[in-house]
Amino acid sequence: MIFVPPPFYYAAGLAGGMAINGVVALPLGGRPATAVAGAVLAALGLALAFAGVAAVIRHRTTIVPHHPVATLLTGGAYRLSRNPMYTGLAIAYLGLALVFGSWWPLVLWPAVLVGVRQLVIRPEERYLTQRFDQTYTDYQSRVRRWL
Repeated sequence: MIFVPPPFYYAAGLAGGMAINGVVALPLGGRPATAVAGAVLAALGLALAFAGVAAVIRHRTTIVPHHPVATLLTGGAYRLSRNPMYTGLAIAYLGLALVFGSWWPLVLWPAVLVGVRQLVIRPEERYLTQRFDQTYTDYQSRVRRWL
């Protein structure tokens, strides 16, 4: 299996949406309010993603999805979401779509989320269940995947 870094899925969706927009424009209305709302949403999403990254670094485990983890993170941003990095990137994606002012990235957003869930999150969850057994299962029952 070829490893694709998770941020690539989000970047590909945004780039693909904007490429389609270059051929068939589908602009968002409500300018400049949608751009301002998008900037705020993107900033909040990136803050959540970076909080997840900071926790991984602080606990000296890996950020690379297919590498073994040393610790199951359940505090900080991981109290809000089992996947704060992916959730944060999904929120930032929505914000950037608003900033870019096109419906196309928004149309592609569900496909991006399905891709991340199937190709990244599901294998991670299988691994974490094997690695941490009941501890991870209990964590799954307490904390949602996204938000």
